[in-house]
Amino acid sequence: MGRAFEYRRAAKEKRWANMSRVFPKIARQITIAAKEGGSDPAMNPKLRLATNMAKANNMPKDNIEAAIKRAEGKDADTLVMVNYEGKGPHGIQVFVECATDNPTRTVANVKSYFNKAGGSIVPTGSLEFLFDRKTVIEFAKPDGMDLEEFQLEMIDFGLDEVEEDGDTLYAYGDYTSFGTLVKAFEEKGIEVTSAKLERIPNSPVEFTDDQMVDIQKMIDKMEDDDDIQEIFTNMA
Repeated sequence: MGRAFEYRRAAKEKRWANMSRVFPKIARQITIAAKEGGSDPAMNPKLRLATNMAKANNMPKDNIEAAIKRAEGKDADTLVMVNYEGKGPHGIQVFVECATDNPTRTVANVKSYFNKAGGSIVPTGSLEFLFDRKTVIEFAKPDGMDLEEFQLEMIDFGLDEVEEDGDTLYAYGDYTSFGTLVKAFEEKGIEVTSAKLERIPNSPVEFTDDQMVDIQKMIDKMEDDDDIQEIFTNMA
């Protein structure tokens, strides 16, 4: 999966290890999913996956239900998704996805992370061409799975390709196929570890280990911000 995958996994493991920060982030994911697709997990794949993630991280049931109810209340009206794009240390290109009830606060914080790392925010839309937006589904390889046959079967549901990393598989599809692909996995009885919309770099760039130290410092700061949900870069 390359250096980018390893650094992203390490960063996420660090973030998720701190429960005091995990719960607010997951709660926002639940609220946004319910706001976008309805409060019934059975009819909303994103909400179903968000609540499953919450349970996997031992988030109390009351917290989960409160996050879903929040989508139906006035508080949800102030919660918006905003994206910021920027150039970080050593020229790395960064796409930041946020969920916030105060965009003024969020943009100020994001600007400070870039500025302190020697980078800067760039105009919205400047980096769109650098990334392909994809559905990415992570799952454990079932015993006896014929991967080639599986891929052929799933093409009709929007699957583009599958990558292997040991016993873990990553299925990629167009972002518009998110719901269809997740449902197809569920109908086949395949347990999904995670399913997200990600931004995959079109022309990945290699960075040295020394450069990655500076890059990771900036990413760590961003990961600790409750408003920031996802960070995508053009790392190889």
